[in-house]
Amino acid sequence: MATSPSQQDTRNGLKSGKLSTASLVFIIIAASAPLTVLAGGAPTNYAVAGLLGVPIGYVVLGIILALFAVGYGRMASQIQSSGAFYVFIARGLGLRQGIAGAILALVAYNLMQIGLYGLFGFSAANALTALAGIELPWWLLGIVGWLIVGILGVNNIDFSAKVLGVIVTLEFLVVIVFSVMAIANAPEGISTSGWQPDQFFTPGIGVLLAFTMAAFMGFESGAIYSEEAKNPERTVSRATYIAVGIIAAFYAFSAWALQMGVGPGSIVSQAQEFGPDLVFVWLADFSTTASNAAHLLFVTSLMAALIAFHNAAARYFFSLGQSGVLPASFGRTGKSGAPIGGSMAQSILAIVVLAVFAIIGSGSEQEFLFPVVTLFTWFTNAAAFGLTFLLAVTSFAVMVWANRYHREYSVFVKTIAPLLAGIGMAAVTALILINFNLMMDTEDFFMIWIMPAIILGSGLIGLIWGEILIRRNTMNSAHITGEVAEIEPEPAATV
Repeated sequence: MATSPSQQDTRNGLKSGKLSTASLVFIIIAASAPLTVLAGGAPTNYAVAGLLGVPIGYVVLGIILALFAVGYGRMASQIQSSGAFYVFIARGLGLRQGIAGAILALVAYNLMQIGLYGLFGFSAANALTALAGIELPWWLLGIVGWLIVGILGVNNIDFSAKVLGVIVTLEFLVVIVFSVMAIANAPEGISTSGWQPDQFFTPGIGVLLAFTMAAFMGFESGAIYSEEAKNPERTVSRATYIAVGIIAAFYAFSAWALQMGVGPGSIVSQAQEFGPDLVFVWLADFSTTASNAAHLLFVTSLMAALIAFHNAAARYFFSLGQSGVLPASFGRTGKSGAPIGGSMAQSILAIVVLAVFAIIGSGSEQEFLFPVVTLFTWFTNAAAFGLTFLLAVTSFAVMVWANRYHREYSVFVKTIAPLLAGIGMAAVTALILINFNLMMDTEDFFMIWIMPAIILGSGLIGLIWGEILIRRNTMNSAHITGEVAEIEPEPAATV
């Protein structure tokens, strides 16, 4: 009897059959970091958008991404590859487009992961000073985080999943406790101000959706781990649906609770004054210990996001090394079954960038906030633009694939859901680009356009490189298009 892919001990070198649905959900949610969204994302959204409709934004994007997950989940159950985005694009839209998507995705995931070191180093240094009175430079704490991420990255993903599970569970507990306290101590009483249409359907909607999208970054990563999941035909799609539902509902509730705790009439001005410190300042009024504990967990939530995006980037390196788009050394795995070539490549890239920003920032006028206003802001906003763009392209690729190869799917699955998701994601991508100056907090023309140009330029380089590889005929085309990973329908029984 033939052994199914999910029953094998290894597949393409990665350890398979390890990750359960719950493990995948933790990995996916860790990338968005619940406490980071509450403490960093929601106040920033209120401050910059100047609107109370932040909770609605999570629900609206949750609906769009749920539509995306309909076809995406079906494709992930049929094509199990750590390449995810680019494999799906190649299968649906063509080999060159797939390679372009591969390079763009690789750049975006690395930008997101490396950019987070700026906020992590800054927050860890602040927490250490507040808790122990010890002052250390942000880059030194960034290196400590880098070491932890690097060590976990070359170990089996199951171990990382357990670490992330603990961190994410603690984050949820803190956010739930904060939300209950905020609602119980609402200075202006309980209201539905944040759910009123006029606080969402207004000119500021572009900024609101652009910042809200950041909370969902990484939700698509379930498919990246399909080769390492138990029963991937069901696990990946199930985990994606659960993660999207939890992210949308939980973040909408916590953003509304924050608004109630501060007061609808004060939330915008308070968010503009305190920024990411708003949650901790609010908690400090009730308990300094609770505020310090939440601040410390904020740092661990950033660590969880760093681990999640490191693993995603490492698997993109791995898949591209195996397919011949990048050198074969990137496609190596270690004894643990982890993609050691890709993990080390990501770690080396991260430490080089950290070193550059540490040197440049040492003489900057903004030395204290330097890692936040440069490394974090520049890199993560560009990454959000790139990943949102990829979501839009992947939606249309899924639609083409489903209509071409799986006509047995319903019209909703193969056409309506991916089409609506693609249009929605294209609109959000445009809104991010239009409001990029606000997201970057600068009017500098060079900075506003250089980061999106890096993202789109990487896609263009990918198209050119794809053409070169096709002409050379030196790559594994079937691996890139997912044909070697696609599950063929079982033949009908004969009598």
